[in-house]
Amino acid sequence: MRWTLPNILTVARLLAAPLVPIMFLYFARPWADWYAMILFIVASITDYLDGYLARAWKLESLFGAAMDPIADKAMVLIALLVVNGYAGVTPWILLPSALIIYREVFVAGLRETLGDKARALKVTNLAKWKTTVQMVAIAILFSTGIFEHSFYERISGMDDTMILDVLEGRVADEAGLIYFQTAWTWSTWIGVGLLWIAGVLTVITGWDYFRKAMPFLKEESSDA
Repeated sequence: MRWTLPNILTVARLLAAPLVPIMFLYFARPWADWYAMILFIVASITDYLDGYLARAWKLESLFGAAMDPIADKAMVLIALLVVNGYAGVTPWILLPSALIIYREVFVAGLRETLGDKARALKVTNLAKWKTTVQMVAIAILFSTGIFEHSFYERISGMDDTMILDVLEGRVADEAGLIYFQTAWTWSTWIGVGLLWIAGVLTVITGWDYFRKAMPFLKEESSDA
């Protein structure tokens, strides 16, 4: 392997993937959410950069072609596990996450079965959109944790009556409760909505990949 910049970015993304849940082991929330979100966003940007630089500088390599999709899947799947972990058993997040995980396992199995023939199955523009949407969705869902815990930090020591008075405008909102509650609500809806869109695109692109792989999976007929 040549240590070109695209390959270095790919390796960095591989190493960053398991660091996302580690943030929640060593840091209190919402700082853990902040660090995990920043780490995920930076890794997602390198996903675009390493491919772009490899093509622009003619540094494409077999190592990069093999490791880049692995790094992408590792980052997305681990991040989904973390999001589902702190969201609890929430069907609206769990179901699209399960679809995404199922598709990635299914396609990985097909690639392994096809071997060298898998190179004939090119990544479609819709699959690229799917990747972009799911990465944006996950980043927004990480921000949901930030807004949620920032809200709870600010209501610490306040009774229910005081909280209600602030949220309904009867008392000055010096702690920014309305902002954090609104941001928490909107980021939840937008993040979950985008995750469902990613889930639908996942099913469509997974079926398209399977359809294109079928000719390579047919058994040769015998005239015995």
